[in-house]
Amino acid sequence: MATTEHARTSRLQAWMLEGLSDMGKGSRQKPHAPPSQPVHKGQRWWRVMCLTGVDYFSTLGYQPGIAALAAGLLSPVATVVLVIVTLAGALPVYRRVAEESPRGEGSIAMLERLLSFWKGKLFVLTLLGFAATDFLITITLSAADASTHLVENPHLTDALYDKQMLITLILVALLGAVFLKGFLEAIGVAVVLVGIYLALNVVVTVAGLWHVITEGHVITDWSTALTAEHGNVFAMIGVSLLVFPKLALGLSGFETGVAVMPHVEGDPEDTEEKPTGRIRGTKKLLTTAAVIMSVFLIATSFITTVLIPEKEFESGGQANGRALAYLAHEYLGNIFGTVYDVSTIAILWFAGASAMAGLLNLMPRYLPRYGMAPHWARAVRPMVIVFTLVAFLVTWIFDADVDAQGGAYATGVLVLISSAAIAVTIAARKAGQRNWTIAFAVISAIFLYTTVVNVIERPDGVKIGACFIAGIILVSLLSRLARAFELRVTSVTMDGMAERFVRDVASRRIRFIANEPDNRDIAEYRHKIEQIRQDNDVPTPEDFVFVEVTVLDPSEFEAGLNVRGEVLHGRYRVLTLESSSVPNALAALLLHVRDTTGCTPHIYFEWTEGNPFTNFLRFFLFGQGEVAPVTREVLREAEPNRTRRPRVHVG
Repeated sequence: MATTEHARTSRLQAWMLEGLSDMGKGSRQKPHAPPSQPVHKGQRWWRVMCLTGVDYFSTLGYQPGIAALAAGLLSPVATVVLVIVTLAGALPVYRRVAEESPRGEGSIAMLERLLSFWKGKLFVLTLLGFAATDFLITITLSAADASTHLVENPHLTDALYDKQMLITLILVALLGAVFLKGFLEAIGVAVVLVGIYLALNVVVTVAGLWHVITEGHVITDWSTALTAEHGNVFAMIGVSLLVFPKLALGLSGFETGVAVMPHVEGDPEDTEEKPTGRIRGTKKLLTTAAVIMSVFLIATSFITTVLIPEKEFESGGQANGRALAYLAHEYLGNIFGTVYDVSTIAILWFAGASAMAGLLNLMPRYLPRYGMAPHWARAVRPMVIVFTLVAFLVTWIFDADVDAQGGAYATGVLVLISSAAIAVTIAARKAGQRNWTIAFAVISAIFLYTTVVNVIERPDGVKIGACFIAGIILVSLLSRLARAFELRVTSVTMDGMAERFVRDVASRRIRFIANEPDNRDIAEYRHKIEQIRQDNDVPTPEDFVFVEVTVLDPSEFEAGLNVRGEVLHGRYRVLTLESSSVPNALAALLLHVRDTTGCTPHIYFEWTEGNPFTNFLRFFLFGQGEVAPVTREVLREAEPNRTRRPRVHVG
């Protein structure tokens, strides 16, 4: 019985951890392929556009209503402002982001290069917090709006009354189930949903425009009321600029468009260093999606404003959160309206797919590399479960309320777009492109203004973002603390001189001395050998090889180790290493020497003076401190067999 249970557990574990690069099926290079090897064939750009489009295009389900509530009669004018910012601002920014980060890292990777050490890591974790806010709220808000369309359908209102929370949780769970099945299936579903949804929206939009034309008085009534309320065109534009931050949800698709970039098919001659075809395809994706969405936003904001009574947009009104669905039922009948509702529900539910894809592309890319997530965080399925559970929690906290989540959603979207604009401004400046630098700087100022105004008007968004940031940083630091004694070195390479030293001492007993380099003069090495002999009672004939580690960036968690050999003062053999952690570098070197020579190496330390707790904090934050016991602990975790473990001596 125990054997059967163990077999089931092993199969479940293997299934959960299967496909550490599952998201990249058909679109990524093999993990160990040479850098120059062509990347695998991905998906056509228009298919991947449908994946990001389920997020971007699905905002038609609620954007016209949000615009009407925010701008009233000015909704079409304010939407034109939004479209101008989209096409002249966000689109050029993200086309440049696609060039600078073709593996889908986005602006976060571009900004990561500007800062090093812990401040760089904390900065990235902060941006990841806002990214998590954007993507997770996309999942929960879209599912909540889908359940709203379902509950408020005239045929289902009585049966599903007060069931919105349950329906939203079911939709979130179904989305997670799709990603547990496999990522490519998600792209196929997205293509079908987007095709049907856009076709139905064309029908609703054309029907709405037909009624506007045939009922000419509605335009006259709207323009008269608009002039009476705002006076002149300049006043209308001014007010539109003021309310623009409230319409920021209409910019939601760009970050996910870049996040899913690794799945865009490239040219046959593309390489990971120069994926020209993938970049070109992604630019087509971003441009086509932006143009399609801009046309729909202008048309739908116009017809909903002039055809729907203002009171219907308010809370409890029939058009609240579902303006186009209201028109579908009103002008095309309940049968077509129900079909439209089903399509809207489906695409809103699946809008979380592009957000989930973005999360699965970003989080495993950074957190495990920083040592701030367990190894299983690189696998798709465990992360899908984690994100789904967090989405459950967010849905419960907000009681599946669409309006309550709007502020957090807009904050996440705007922070990421602002960071992207700043990143491309810096990239253009470094490239010496003066005109682009000025243009991107102006765009950055616009998005920063929009972000600040949105935060002032809806502070709940930044509060929620701060909760995500605090949660990510806390969990990350705890994870890094729990993994403090892991062997972090991914590979060890030795130059010819270093290999010669090791081969020579392997013929006797391999004895290393861990030395913290100071002046590196002859007296330093002579004194060190004498001290080690006295402290450990080592016979005089035995010889030693010094090992010196220079700490580069202690905030890095994993890296390869390069070992160089040199002879100092004509007699002292020294192996020099560069690493983020002294104990980990020494442990990796010892294990590598053991494996290559078949001999058990010995290493000799001095005890570190000072408080042990303070020294451990120095190790945790700066990669050095309590070196001897930490090296021994790293070796103990890496090699459970005591007889094969390198020997550590401390005097």
